[in-house]
Order: sequence, then C-alpha cells, then structure tokens
Amino acid sequence: MTIAKLPPALFERAAALYRPLGNFAWQFARGKLRADPVFASLLQSGLIPSNARLLDVGCGQGLLAALLFSVQAGGSTPQAWPQGWAPAPTGVRVRGIELAPKSVGWAQAALAHVRPQAEFVHGDMRTTEFGHVDVAVLLDVLHYVNFEVQRDVLSRVKTSLGTDGHLLLRIGDAAAGLPFRFSTWVDAIMSFVRNQRLSRLYCRPLSQWLTLLAELGFKVQTLPMHGGTPFANVLLVARPISSRSAMR
Repeated sequence: MTIAKLPPALFERAAALYRPLGNFAWQFARGKLRADPVFASLLQSGLIPSNARLLDVGCGQGLLAALLFSVQAGGSTPQAWPQGWAPAPTGVRVRGIELAPKSVGWAQAALAHVRPQAEFVHGDMRTTEFGHVDVAVLLDVLHYVNFEVQRDVLSRVKTSLGTDGHLLLRIGDAAAGLPFRFSTWVDAIMSFVRNQRLSRLYCRPLSQWLTLLAELGFKVQTLPMHGGTPFANVLLVARPISSRSAMR
C-alpha cells in the first residue's frame, strides 16, 4: 500500500493548536505532522477505530491526539478527507504518557479544550499504569530502555489490551544498515536540540522484535513505515493471539 500524506488543511489545523505555545512547539508540530508518514498511515489504514480508548506511550507534545481531535473537529469533511482512506475515527479518548515535563505541559495546554477526552500525564513507561485500553501506540520509544524493560513494557501493554485490542509499535530495524544508522544520528541530534543526554540505545533487528512479540503472545503484521524518508522504520501491528480479530 502506498503511504499517503496528510492533507495540508488537516495537519495545519492540528499544528495550529501549538501556535500559542511559541514558535518552536508550533513549527515542530507542523514539520512532524507533514513529514512523518506514520500519522497518515494510521488514518489511511483505519488502525485507530472510532470510540477507541487509546494509550499513547511516549506521546511527546501530543501530536497524535492533536491530529485525532482535529479530525473530529472538522478535518474529516469530504473536501478534507482523502478518497480511499478508511472512515475517519470519531469519539476517540486519548491518554498520553510522557517522560519530558516540558512536552507534557505543551500537550496539556494545546489540548486543554478537549479534556477529559484527552489526558496527558508526566510518567515513566517503566512504572506508570497503563489502564484498560483498545489501542496502545508506541512510536520510536522502546529503544531508549534496556531489553529486559522492553519485554516488561510489552507484557504490560498486552495485559492492558485485554483480548480485542491491538498494539501499534514503530521500531527501527537494526539490520537495515545505513538507513538504521541514520536514524540513530537523528536521535542524537534531537536529544541535543532538546538539551537531553542521549543514553545507550537498545535496538533490535526486525526479526528479533517479531520473535519477542510472538513469545509474549502477539500475532504481528509488519508495515514499512519509512515512506520515502531515509529511515529504517517499520510499523508492527500486534494483536493478542486470543483476540477474535487476530484469529481471522
């Protein structure tokens, strides 16, 4: 499937929520929503269903939530919604967990108008409760914690999903050569920009991610998620094997 891009009117609507917070927050939102193919892919593929309870682990400044609520606020009109995409999700409730206090503050401020449907907490994915959810999203976050913690976080996600939810996990394929190394360079640059110290990264080849998820009881579909970028990103759509949808 060809990965589409978000319509300009839609990502501009979502990014505008951050404009009152300063130029950096606004321009980062615009650039990320415009250039990162994962946002369009999630909507195009219908991977976030209507009325879902969504957990966004490592949510940053809440860009996924900003996009979803912008869709619900008028970005899903026939003029704005691309033909061939899955129906626009409505009624989604989002709980975001983020370790960086400044990002949490931006998310809370930008989406204050949709509380309590959007909640953002300052917390560590290693210890913060996940609750009961329908969709768990982890985009480019697990490689910051060691391999044992990765297993524990994914195990807790599986418990939070129950039997009928699914996990959306984007990883970098450590076996992908130069595109993967480029991804780690970008990690280092972004950490410098945010005045954060980049600790060791705990990366795996795609095959090892698939093995780990299988051991934890997930059935996994893989979707390339570089979309013309120079990265080695892959989106893993993982469903508990006991899930009725996973058995189809």
